[in-house]
Amino acid sequence: MKNRTSLAILQHIDSEVSLLIAKSRNISELEALRLFLNSKIHEMLQNNELKLWYYNSIAIFDMWEHEEVTGDPKNSLYLRGDEIE
Repeated sequence: MKNRTSLAILQHIDSEVSLLIAKSRNISELEALRLFLNSKIHEMLQNNELKLWYYNSIAIFDMWEHEEVTGDPKNSLYLRGDEIE
């Protein structure tokens, strides 16, 4: 990938999101990190053109959860673009 997100940014996000996954699933941080690194949302994070790193870790965690449930992180409210009434 030509335009890749900075490794430092990815490592920071990986650390924070894997901790959230570990707490929500009651699993080890290492297992949580493995789940996150193998996700579509992590692949999308690596693409700097998408600028998903603008979102905070909780939003990225939400995208990951939606991917786990539906198979597509784009089902997250953060990526769908629905207006909240």
